[in-house]
Amino acid sequence: MKRSTDRIFTTHVGSLVRPPQIRVIMEAKETAASYDEGAFQIVLQDEVKKVVRRQAEIGIDVISDGEYGKAGWFRYLSERLGGLVQRETMSGEKVRTPFDIAREASVFPDFYTAYFPMMYYDWLPPDQTKTPIGRAPAGGPDKSDGKTMVWDCTGPITYQGLAQMNQDIENFQAALNEVEVAEAFMPVAAPMSARGLWLNSYYSSESEVVVALADALKEEYKAIIDAGFLLQLDDAFLAHEYDRLLAEMSEPDVRKHCEMCIDLLNYALEGIPAEKVRYHVCWGSWNAPHTTDIPLSKLVDFILKVNAGAYALEGANPRHEHEWQVWKDVKFPEGKILIPGVITHSTNVVEHPELIAMRIADYASVVGKENVIASSDCGFAQSYNVVRTHPDVQWAKLSSLVEGAKLASQQLWH
Repeated sequence: MKRSTDRIFTTHVGSLVRPPQIRVIMEAKETAASYDEGAFQIVLQDEVKKVVRRQAEIGIDVISDGEYGKAGWFRYLSERLGGLVQRETMSGEKVRTPFDIAREASVFPDFYTAYFPMMYYDWLPPDQTKTPIGRAPAGGPDKSDGKTMVWDCTGPITYQGLAQMNQDIENFQAALNEVEVAEAFMPVAAPMSARGLWLNSYYSSESEVVVALADALKEEYKAIIDAGFLLQLDDAFLAHEYDRLLAEMSEPDVRKHCEMCIDLLNYALEGIPAEKVRYHVCWGSWNAPHTTDIPLSKLVDFILKVNAGAYALEGANPRHEHEWQVWKDVKFPEGKILIPGVITHSTNVVEHPELIAMRIADYASVVGKENVIASSDCGFAQSYNVVRTHPDVQWAKLSSLVEGAKLASQQLWH
């Protein structure tokens, strides 16, 4: 993994806003409408080349494919994991929702009731407005009869997505052949984050579920490494679960649970060199109050136990921007890289390059400039129809990130 030896490198967390051509087809796939798979693959190849070229032209050093081949956070897992089926909820069945993973929903119930239906932004150009983008709640799309669809594990969890994974790899490699960048990465879900909110009707215990899940995901992780890319493990549920479980058990028991999550992740990473792994943790991608977020100081020991070469953490979120100071008290491990967010994904305000440079300098002062790669807080689109910022603003933010890194480099190296 390359580091900032003579200037501050830039990157982001991976997911970028899908263009309308992809989003319309993914909407058709999700709603079982007719579409041309061959035409979709041609569109996907072309759009991956465009997004790779755009990142390179802006000057991002470590880039992704925008996750263009994935419909979304859990949607892609439901396609690539065997043993999961979508079904209607049964009478009296408890289904977890985003309200369950956001403890502050009880503090701001009116806000969350209003906000979650608003998360699904269209941002379609005028000539595409006749093709609506679906708005599926986190628990699954509501049917006309009022019932909710949920995902349930009804058989052994297996990995059946190698063909799709290889297609994503081939598209990315073909696009990279036409540009010059420092490195490339592909983001995937960490085991406990992949566990998510779906139900289990097959395994006799939760530990059996998550071990089977880790074994299945190992195939995806290995495919990315074998292709020569950096592997980014997205693990938003580490912070979410800590927050949620505090309402159910004592903090020592919550910490035991988190320890289990990290042990499981390291189990899934066995055989993969740490220097090929980026570990990403955030406090939820949505633009909410975040008043019950767990402080970084309570998570940092778990984060540093992950067998990764770099740690990508939120730093521009105003609820966590001050937490660069945690590294004054916590010794950053020798040889590792910190990838702090210095622009945020959740608002349409474009950060000024001088502010970005200031944030970078703060991190450099506590962990060393050569150990910092500047990034975004999280992905700009958690699924094809969840868009955190307008695509034009997304690119403006990334351009500002590059400019801010240049300013910081001038200050730190000259």
